[in-house]
Amino acid sequence: MTSDNPTSAGTPRFLKALMFESFVASLALMSFVSVAGPITKAMGLAPWQLGVAMTASGIGWVLTAPAWGRLSDARGRRGILLFSFAGFALSFILLTLHIDAALRFAMSSMLAFAGLVFCRAAAGTLYAAVPTSNSALVADHFARERRVGAMASIGAANATGMVVGPGLIGVLGVLDLRLPLYVGALLAVIAWVVLWRALPPDVPRTATHKPQSLAWDRRIRTPIVIGFIAMFGVAVAQITVGFLAIDQLKLDAAAATRAASIALAAVGISLVAAQLVLRKLTLTPLRLLGIGCAIGGVGFASAAFATSTVLLATSFAIAAFGLGWVFPSVSAFAANAVEPHEQGAVAGTIASAQGLGTIFGPLVGSAVYAVSPMAPYWMVSAILFVAAAMSLGRQGVRTRTGENR
Repeated sequence: MTSDNPTSAGTPRFLKALMFESFVASLALMSFVSVAGPITKAMGLAPWQLGVAMTASGIGWVLTAPAWGRLSDARGRRGILLFSFAGFALSFILLTLHIDAALRFAMSSMLAFAGLVFCRAAAGTLYAAVPTSNSALVADHFARERRVGAMASIGAANATGMVVGPGLIGVLGVLDLRLPLYVGALLAVIAWVVLWRALPPDVPRTATHKPQSLAWDRRIRTPIVIGFIAMFGVAVAQITVGFLAIDQLKLDAAAATRAASIALAAVGISLVAAQLVLRKLTLTPLRLLGIGCAIGGVGFASAAFATSTVLLATSFAIAAFGLGWVFPSVSAFAANAVEPHEQGAVAGTIASAQGLGTIFGPLVGSAVYAVSPMAPYWMVSAILFVAAAMSLGRQGVRTRTGENR
């Protein structure tokens, strides 16, 4: 039921609601990530136990995102999005209460660990439906040529949450590390109310098409592969940046933590800027994928040569700017490649591919880092340049044949 109306009347109400929801979810998740290390230590847990809890979230995401997408095709976007975001908000509230209880009372380390894993797995499983439904809603209500811009708006809001989340920690965490988690939980409830009021009603759906898995569909092979590569690169950078600051910049642990924080803040700011610029462009998703991958490749390659905090942050900002074009373009390319009744399924498939990147990135990145601190960045840069060449090559073929999608 693609419509041009939203594009002719400014930003529609439901898109603003999706942007606020994405901002809140990103802020809440970053609030947890920022305090996870200190809180885990205070709970008497080992770093590997935190790693298991984080992995449980990613596995839940990967396994359920395609099913959520197909369910939204069959049942409608509004109901699925409201249910899943309510579940995410509840799981975040439970996580906050569990952490609070573990810190206040003499909770056993095994019980604290089990609760952390359960809450994180529940959050990942339920939140998997949120970006999936967001992308499908955009595909439902925006014409093909306007989908990149709409998805970039959601991406910019998400990136803003990445910047504000750590800032919230800096302000509130000084008082109590649990306080930012409570603020995130409250904002999640408010975001659900905003969604409930703003989401358009579901259109009755006929049963003429049975939802199908699109995991091996040739039409979306390119966005699946590039979506995985982009998230893989992000995960590699996140897991290695602190070590790079120590081994290559020759900083002590405290200074390395500050350098990593500055670099990640630069990533968030650059993502916002990239997606705001992207909203003004009219290039095809495939061409944007090629350009974005090339810029990202330059950023990762330059990080391998960084000799100061400023150069490291600049390299990360360049990489993030390129990937800021890649992520919404992946979603738009995939949406344009399939039929209206497949929008949920394709959004879930892309989300699952990106989730796989978050699982394999830390594993491969840390293993390659053992060879050389520069090796993970050279690896990701080379992969992105190959993806850029493939995308721009395909765009050239489509231009010559008159298929400009």
